Amino acid sequence: MDFFFKPDGIAVLGATINPGKGGFHILDNVISGYNGRVFPVNPKYQTILEHTCYPDLQSIPEDFDLVIYFIPARFLPDTIKICAEKKVKGIIIESAGFAEASENGMQLQRECVALAKENNIRLWGPNCMGLIDSHLRHVFSFMYWDAWKKIMKPGNISLIVQSGMLSAGFLMMILERGGIQISKVCSIGNKCDVNESDLLEYLILDPDTDVIGMYLESIVDGRRFMELAKSTKKPIVILKGGRNRYGAGAAISHTASLAGDNNIIQSAFRQAGIIPVYDAHELMDVLSGFAKVKEYKPDGGTAILTFSGGGGIITADFLEDFGLNLAKLNNKTISMIQDVFPAWMKPSNPVDIWPAIELNGPKKVLPATLAALMNDPNVDSLIVHFFGLTVDREQLAGLVRLREEFKKPVIVWLVGFGEAYSEMKKEFYAFDLPVFTEMGRCVSVLGALKRHYSKKGSVE
Repeated sequence: MDFFFKPDGIAVLGATINPGKGGFHILDNVISGYNGRVFPVNPKYQTILEHTCYPDLQSIPEDFDLVIYFIPARFLPDTIKICAEKKVKGIIIESAGFAEASENGMQLQRECVALAKENNIRLWGPNCMGLIDSHLRHVFSFMYWDAWKKIMKPGNISLIVQSGMLSAGFLMMILERGGIQISKVCSIGNKCDVNESDLLEYLILDPDTDVIGMYLESIVDGRRFMELAKSTKKPIVILKGGRNRYGAGAAISHTASLAGDNNIIQSAFRQAGIIPVYDAHELMDVLSGFAKVKEYKPDGGTAILTFSGGGGIITADFLEDFGLNLAKLNNKTISMIQDVFPAWMKPSNPVDIWPAIELNGPKKVLPATLAALMNDPNVDSLIVHFFGLTVDREQLAGLVRLREEFKKPVIVWLVGFGEAYSEMKKEFYAFDLPVFTEMGRCVSVLGALKRHYSKKGSVE
């Protein structure tokens, strides 16, 4: 797979000077981050974006590894033959009009796969948005969103997505809202050759990837895929499309995918230690949790620290909904907390600190209560409720020190409004704390963490 991610030379077939066309954005994205040789191909132009433009692939005077294909589908067979002569190793086909479109398109796709195999050329796609590697700043995609050049920061989450626009949508939401950073995004479309198992194997071995997320409509080789998933300690989180008959029917017209029996697939996911999710935001939130929590010994229960009695009750309800335990605080913990609580109030889990804050102030109450809970051997994780105007950096730093000392995950529910709330969220991100705006999401993410680490342990 390295010749896709780290190619020695790229030809962009279908490059154009028209900024309203995908061929322009593919070339612009490539030359904005890739430091190797780039060869635009279009018989209409002599230069594009200050690069010599060639009328066809045969005219390029050098060998190169990769072709990014963005011309009509019908020209692909001849392109593969020329690529064989040029010793090309891979073609990323970002054009549509193949198996997802018609019976003729299906036949064309089969013909191209057979031809590529004869010539030892790998095909990525078709009907996809290519790939992104934020560590290398490689964007081999017609993605129109130019802001990536300023705000894309390398991270440890990689995505395999069987939808072009969904992969772009994920990336835009992730980068704009902050909180997590991306390693690689792989949009595989019809996956006529390169499929999710090929890329899963690559990402399992990738030192820049700690967490793997996927949107899949089908799985080509189920046995290989599940064996790979079982073989790694890296968390794998999957949003599976086509779970019911309506979605499965839509998947056929989208990427020509047969979605398979959902009950069998979900059972196989559980056996392989894969975390299933059910919408795009949940996928991003669970990935965010895994990106920030790389070790966890789930041998106890969860403590809830809240400024609202009602919030604590609702969160406790969610714990039971997701099959998690509410920690029973030991006597030492209760005694430590009682030191900062009003005499009339006996501490219990959930720990409502608002009356104590009214009595002694947050600077005294919050650190003391957090330390007591994190010291408790019955507590293996902590959900903390924060109001977006009440926490300073010193308190956050103290919370992070406790997290690192006791190796217990801390999940934050943050509520607030206005600019102060937005700034507070940035502070939590800066301290690498998982932050969510829904109590239920805090618990569902913690549940995913507990399932993974109960089965597979810490990320390698």
